[in-house]
This record gives sequence, structure tokens and C-alpha cells, in this order.
Amino acid sequence: MAAMGRVRDVVRRAVAPLTRTRLFRRVLGPVLLPPLERFVAWISRGSVQISGLLVPSLVLHTRGAKSGEPRDAPLMYTPDSQGCAIVAGTNFAGQRHPAWTANLLAYPDAEITVRGRRMPVRASLVPDDERDGVWARIERQWPGYRNYERSSGRQVRLFRLQPVRRPAP
Repeated sequence: MAAMGRVRDVVRRAVAPLTRTRLFRRVLGPVLLPPLERFVAWISRGSVQISGLLVPSLVLHTRGAKSGEPRDAPLMYTPDSQGCAIVAGTNFAGQRHPAWTANLLAYPDAEITVRGRRMPVRASLVPDDERDGVWARIERQWPGYRNYERSSGRQVRLFRLQPVRRPAP
């Protein structure tokens, strides 16, 4: 297991600089990565997530803010000290918020799948007075990630996903 951690760290160090490039932010991340993630999830029956090879990753299951239709978004997350998952709507430093953030604002009750386990969560925006601390935690996991916010020209929506108990049948 320690060997896998070392391999992951080496791959992270090699890949991290690529994620800071304009090519990644404009093409590789937003255009190529989502369909590739869907294909790998389909072929592996949901057991493998490409981003999960580098960072803790989850699939967020929401309802569309306008359509009400089910929507899935593979995302990097950062665990917090209270058993929650923190997700950042960076949209690869795009000028617009990703759709999944509007979905959570409209329907904060959602589900996530982490390592093949699906669970209900309640999403809440990270308050302004906690943002710097949350960003520091995220950047301990993936250095330089807040640069996506700086480059986007907008305040990235940060959400805390709190696991909740399923209602009794």
C-alpha cells in the first residue's frame, strides 16, 4: 500500500503542473476529461474514476436546477475534520460557475458515491469567514488549486457535503 502511495505522489507531481496550463484549463480538463471519466465509469461499472487515481474523488448526484432531471458530476473532494466532503466549483478556472453548483443551490439534498458507496448528503455553502481556511485545507491536498479561482475572475462556490441518515421507510 505504501508503494501505491509513492507512485500516486510521483504521478501527482508530474500531472499537477499540467493542470495549471491554459491547455488543460481550456481543453483537456473541461472538454476531454468529462467524457473520458464517463467512459471509464461505464467500462468499470462505476468502480474507477480517473481523477480518483490522483486525489480523493466522488460522483455528485444532483437534480438539475431547471429541469429537475438527475445529474452526475465527478469531482475532486477534500475531506474535512468533521466527516464532510468539501467540493469547489472551479470549472477549470472558467468564467461561469459549473451547473452542479446551481443544482446544489436549488436542491441541497443530494447523494455522493465515494469508492463505490452511495450515500445521501446535504450541501451548504461554505460561509465567507471560513473560505480561507477551507482553501488552505484544499491546497494541502492539491497545491495551487485556488489559482483556478484567481484566474476565473469570480468567487468560486465552495460546498460542504454533510452525510445525512436516510429516512426510515
